[in-house]
Amino acid sequence: MIWKQTMSLEGLNDTSKNTLVDHLGIEFIEIGDDYIKAKMPVDSRTVQPYRLLHGGASVALAETLGSVASVGVIEDLNKHMPVGVEINANHLHSATHGFVYGTTKPIKIGKRLQVWNIEIEDEEGKLVCVSRIT
Repeated sequence: MIWKQTMSLEGLNDTSKNTLVDHLGIEFIEIGDDYIKAKMPVDSRTVQPYRLLHGGASVALAETLGSVASVGVIEDLNKHMPVGVEINANHLHSATHGFVYGTTKPIKIGKRLQVWNIEIEDEEGKLVCVSRIT
């Protein structure tokens, strides 16, 4: 297990109340030994005018997952607080309804640098977006 901080789904979802995460309907649904998974609705909060999932909403989901994961692997949050320095996303397929599911896993966890991969899939398991946050 890579996590240095104690995390629970209830705690992550409670911390997200009254934030962008809450506004977009993002909900943390699974914490594994080396990954975190969340879901986000494809609805009026997250679509663009053509009723397709907005790329910015996908990036918000990706950044949420990568940021939470980066906090989870920090030994002492009184000494170190991670901040994002770069995020990218490749939008591969559209989503028009239901939920999308994002999963983040580490590519590198160093003392001063972390890189996280985030894959976002639709309800059928089709890859909608891949993102990487540093």
